Amino acid sequence: MFHLGLTGSIGMGKSTTAGLFAEQGCAVWDADAAVHRLYAQGGAAVAPIQAVFPDAVQDGVVSRAVLKEIISDDGSALQCIESIVHPLVAQDRAAFRETAQADILVFDIPLLFETGGEASMDAVACVSVPPDIQKQRVMARGTMTFAQFEHVRDNQMPNDKKCALSDYVIVTDTLDHARQQVQDIVQDIRRQIDNA
Repeated sequence: MFHLGLTGSIGMGKSTTAGLFAEQGCAVWDADAAVHRLYAQGGAAVAPIQAVFPDAVQDGVVSRAVLKEIISDDGSALQCIESIVHPLVAQDRAAFRETAQADILVFDIPLLFETGGEASMDAVACVSVPPDIQKQRVMARGTMTFAQFEHVRDNQMPNDKKCALSDYVIVTDTLDHARQQVQDIVQDIRRQIDNA
């Protein structure tokens, strides 16, 4: 089984690209979706987060909006939350590795390089678009202000550095262009698997 890390900064088209890998028969694990599962009713993160931040849990679900407020009010909160969530996300990822039925496993992890996750991958693909398209995409979602976008972007490794560290770069300017690049990458990886 080939482990491919898929990363990229906010607004670069990572979720769409993950879907293109799934179209090619790859099994995809999504870090953000794993966090959603952990925060949902009955999720493994609900009780430990409630123990530290009781206000963050509403109707048995971790409220991301309340967590954001807690983090902005308390500089040490993020580290505390990460110490709870990261090990649970790692368990979720390990379970996926054990059970996935595909020759290529794609791990959609926004902060792959920032967390050292590339060390456990056979290769890394980074999605990329020019900064103006990135900004347009994020602002079009209507989920954050420009200041919030800048804050998130500035706390991520610069895009050019992520691209330089990656084995593959996928330019997501159009869906057709992204799909063609994903097909080429999957063919390349399957050739490597066949020749191994």
